[in-house]
Amino acid sequence: MYTRTTLLSSALLLSVLSAGCVGTGPNTQQGAVAGGALGALAGAIIGNNSRGGNGLAGAAIGAAAGAIAGGTLGNSVDNQRGTLYGPPGSTVRVVQQIPPTPPPPPSAETITPSPSPNAVWIPGYWSYNGGYIWSAGHWEIPPANGRNYIAAHWENRGNGYVFIQSYWE
Repeated sequence: MYTRTTLLSSALLLSVLSAGCVGTGPNTQQGAVAGGALGALAGAIIGNNSRGGNGLAGAAIGAAAGAIAGGTLGNSVDNQRGTLYGPPGSTVRVVQQIPPTPPPPPSAETITPSPSPNAVWIPGYWSYNGGYIWSAGHWEIPPANGRNYIAAHWENRGNGYVFIQSYWE
């Protein structure tokens, strides 16, 4: 049987390792990871100190409850900030009442020879993430299930415009 020290050390190590992922995603993911880590630690301590001393079961229950609570709180922050979820690989989008006018392209693009017969030229465009950033044109081989390239664009979502990053569908 595991000793209390082993269980507490394992729970603490798991929470530290999980907490290292906190800065890598939207608030929903951050809240779920942080809540799960803190819940596992608290559950292990409570479970370890209760009759029977089952810190592992307490850690599992605490992690699940913490992840649900943290994810819920993080999701409410995402909704308040206007974060929307879209196609895989898309970035966080910003809700604007009226989309800002993009600057003109920096210069005429030179289209280089295609690196492959099935490559598609993706023209340069202004990407938006709180401000415009020029994304230069490039050749891209469509993904296996990608039939249509959807260029970056603004879309009216009722409460304002949302910038949609380009993607394959």
